[in-house]
Amino acid sequence: MPSKRRLRWAVLPVGIATAAVLAGCTPTELNGYLPGFVEDGPAATNHTEMVSGLWVNSWIVLLAVGVITWALMGWAAIVYRRRRGQTGLPVQLRYNMPIEIFYTIVPLILVIGFFAFTARDQTILETQTEDPDVEIVAIGKQWAWDFQYDGDTEEDTVWTMGVQAQTDEAGNIINEIPTLVLPVDQSVKIKLQSRDVIHSFWIIDFLYKKDMYIGKDNYWSFTPTREGVYAGKCAELCGEYHSMMLFNVEVVSEAEYEDYLSSLRAAGQTGDINDEYDRLQNLPGTGGNATEEEH
Repeated sequence: MPSKRRLRWAVLPVGIATAAVLAGCTPTELNGYLPGFVEDGPAATNHTEMVSGLWVNSWIVLLAVGVITWALMGWAAIVYRRRRGQTGLPVQLRYNMPIEIFYTIVPLILVIGFFAFTARDQTILETQTEDPDVEIVAIGKQWAWDFQYDGDTEEDTVWTMGVQAQTDEAGNIINEIPTLVLPVDQSVKIKLQSRDVIHSFWIIDFLYKKDMYIGKDNYWSFTPTREGVYAGKCAELCGEYHSMMLFNVEVVSEAEYEDYLSSLRAAGQTGDINDEYDRLQNLPGTGGNATEEEH
């Protein structure tokens, strides 16, 4: 049996080589080639690294389990293969208690571990900011997006309404991709709503998405930490033009954000985008058509 000193000297070069390889990796490579990372600068949001960490570490564990399993399968196939001259069946074992305990306990530990780390990160992701710097309502509709930037008063509240996947008089598809503007390093809380069917609000580089239902509000709190333009889309099949239900996200400085809100205010796009624009009005518990009752 090799001594501990020899084992130490054998492990040392492997450790040095591993450290050298990891040191040469870019942030994108270290985070499993997921979007949301650049070579110089922070991640897209304050939660992006946490999500990528859960993803990458889970794959490392699963890859290690896979390598060990494949190695054992190969070892068994080679060592216990039929030799020349052998006949009949090999010795049959009814059970092996240590091995059965091993392959029962280890998967159980892995499942519990994955659940614990996922539940921990999900709790952080789903904890909503009580007093955010910015409150926004994102509304999905077939097949576009409305964004409302809530202010302290009705006059301070501004909005944009998207038009996508609709046809003009000539039958051509109108696809003007709307834009959601966010201030960098400011806490954001987004209320997610739907005007018709189930949609899903997904900003790809933020590594998170949430469903949107009519009659039920969802919320998402985070802090954008890097300026730039990011792609967003609906991640829930919602009809014929689902693939065209896109939007952009611009993360800008606080001054640029305020200028953007001022431009919407100057254009007269103020006030609350109320439920009159919802296509489905007969909600559970209303006792009929809500629009008719209002009027």
